[in-house]
Order: sequence, then structure tokens, then C-alpha cells
Amino acid sequence: MNASDRRLTETLQRALADCGPGPVGLAVSGGSDSMAMLYLAAAVARETGLGIHVVTVNHGLRPEAADEAAFVADVCASLDLPHRTLIWEKGPASGNLQAQARDARYRLMADWATSQGISTIALAHTRDDQAETFLMRLARQAGVDGLSGMALRRAAFGTTWLRPLLSVGRQELRQYLTVHGHKWCDDPSNEDRSYDRIKARDALAALAPLGIDAGVLSGVTDHMAQARQALNVQTLAAARDCTTIAAGDVLIRRAPFQGLPPEIQRRLLVHALKWVSGAEYGPRATKVFDCLTSLMEGRQATLHGCLLLTDAQGVRVTREYNAVADTVATPPQFWDGRWQVVSNDIKGIEVRALGPDGLLQCPDWRETGVPRTSLLASPSLWDGPTLIAAPMAGLGAKGCVKVAQGDDSFYQTIISD
Repeated sequence: MNASDRRLTETLQRALADCGPGPVGLAVSGGSDSMAMLYLAAAVARETGLGIHVVTVNHGLRPEAADEAAFVADVCASLDLPHRTLIWEKGPASGNLQAQARDARYRLMADWATSQGISTIALAHTRDDQAETFLMRLARQAGVDGLSGMALRRAAFGTTWLRPLLSVGRQELRQYLTVHGHKWCDDPSNEDRSYDRIKARDALAALAPLGIDAGVLSGVTDHMAQARQALNVQTLAAARDCTTIAAGDVLIRRAPFQGLPPEIQRRLLVHALKWVSGAEYGPRATKVFDCLTSLMEGRQATLHGCLLLTDAQGVRVTREYNAVADTVATPPQFWDGRWQVVSNDIKGIEVRALGPDGLLQCPDWRETGVPRTSLLASPSLWDGPTLIAAPMAGLGAKGCVKVAQGDDSFYQTIISD
């Protein structure tokens, strides 16, 4: 093993060593970055005995996708590593298809990880990806959070996502593959100048004569990440002081919240919206500002798939029924990205939103103290058309459905947000 190989292997091994017990998932598309991660992880597994499971998502957006997934499967077979291809069953095309595909990819992989007992999935983002992301966010006038770039580790969809190669350049990984005779798939979209990422890649090349390269911009994101962490620490302290969790909702007490600096108010509200909706990213800053204005004036608001209910005591951030009315999960899949069934008797059971018809079957729902609008979007267990349990509405075993990582994850994930 030469010095470069050793450095790459040790970089990956250090990152994977913090993943805890159990196997680690690798998201491998067939491109150069993820294939390099695959080969390096296989070397780490041989040396340490670490369990590695590989997953590839076929979005069906390009004709080459199926062949690329088959290519990854063949390589995994040669390395004696388990591999799974996940297919995105997309509906009629509408809106931002690329964003929908990205969200679907993470949700599919998170469900797969849960079924395999995997808590962490490694992604092959590199230092170049970090720099390109910085430029794209700069063009959108991003603040501290956006310009701090992609985090090494973050929690979303009930899974921890790890980027162990953020300190490594793309060319170094391609050199590793070339030296060892390993092949990879080239995505033709990487030459499509209509994509913002490719424009950012071209801009990065143009900035090189000024000494602005991927390494420099990655250093800037590190500095911004430190500022972001300091703000998150203050947000956590504020959250401990002015919020409580009830039935999966976030309750914000009005008096202490109104006394917070505007930036901490914004960060706390965005985190609450993300935690309740299960979304990976928060809403646009202008929408958050409008929402805060409404809340301060005592008016209810709807944002990011959530309802924000107001009263004299404060604000309740709850899920919007229309956002989950058609969401169905079969245990052990997470429902709505964060709810998990813990009942032993789950054969044939589906998890759905309770809805108005289900609520009619819960005669004691008013005794729970949970607002009707919250209960409509709460998780319930169904056997076909028959309602089995609605724990938030007082029907059936109270603890049969819970937030997958616990109520306290609301506070724990502020720091890693």
C-alpha cells in the first residue's frame, strides 16, 4: 500500500470508526467518488471486520441508471459485500423533479437501513462537492448555515448520514481508482451546463488563478461551520428554556420566545418545522420571516407541511394533515420519516394518518388534551379498513407508536442540524 492509499484508507477508517456497533451502509451510485469509497471501505472491512452493506438507488431518470446499478452489484459481488438496488416508483412528473428524486433517494435508503439494522449510511461527497455547494449557496445569498456547507455528520429521516471523504479531492480519488485499475461510470449529466452544480464547477476553475480553489473554499466553510455551531449552542439553550414536546409536537412558550434575539427565534422555529415535518432542509428565509410575524401577532400559520397554532400561552408546531393524508408505511418502515411502531403484533398492519374518519372512532380524544388538528395528522395503526390503535387520540396502547429517536432528539439534533 503506497502513501496515498494509506492516507485515504486511514481517513475513511477514522470516520467509520465512530459509527458505533453494527454494519455501516454505503451509498454507491457507480460514479468515481462512490466507487473509490466502496473499494476503500472494502479494504477497511478486511482489516477491521467492519460490516459493510451497499445500496444503490435507481431513480429511473436516465436510461443508463439500471446498467450502473448492475455494475455496482457486480463489483460488490466480487468484493463479497451485500448489495441492494432500490427503485424509485415515481408518480406523474410535476414540480422540481430533481429535488423530488433527491428526497426520494434519502427516504428509500433510510427505510432500507432501518430494515437492515443499519444506523449510519456513508455518502461519497468530496472537498470539490463542498466547494461547489458553497458557490451555489453564495449565489442564493445564503447566510451562515448555507455557507457552512455540508456537515460531516447529520441526522435525517431517522438515519445518521456520514460524509467521510469531505477532506479528500475528487482527483485524488480518481487517481486511486486509475492506479488500481478500477472502473467507474461517468454520468453524462456532469457535462450538462444547464445544471447549477456544473456551472459552479466551471466557476471554480475560473477562480483558480486568484488562488480560490476547492481547498480554500472548504476552509471558508469550516470557519462558517464554527460560527454556525456557536449559534446552535445558543439555540439549544433557548429551546431548553422555552419549549416542550407533546405528542410529537413542539410547544413554544410565548414569553421566553419573544425575548430571544431574532436570529435565535428564526433558528429555533426552523428546527421545530424540520423536526415535526421530517424534512431535511428548512423553508426559505422570507417565508420564515412572514411566519414569525404572524405568530408574534397571534395569528395561526401554515408552513413546511406544518400547522402553527397560537394561543395566549404560545405556539404549537404540529403536522399538517394534508401533508400526510396519503402517507402509508408498513413496519418496520418509519412513517412520515420519524414515527416508529414498537408493538410486537404488527403483522399486516399499516401506519397512516388518523384523519377525520379515524378520529370519529376515538370517543375519548378530547380527554388527551391534544388539539383536533394535531390528532388528524397523528400516526395510527390500521388493519385494512379497521382502525387498530390511535395512541395520540387515546385509542389502544399508548406507547405502540413513538418518535423513532425519542422526544429528546428534538434537542439533541439542534447541535447537529
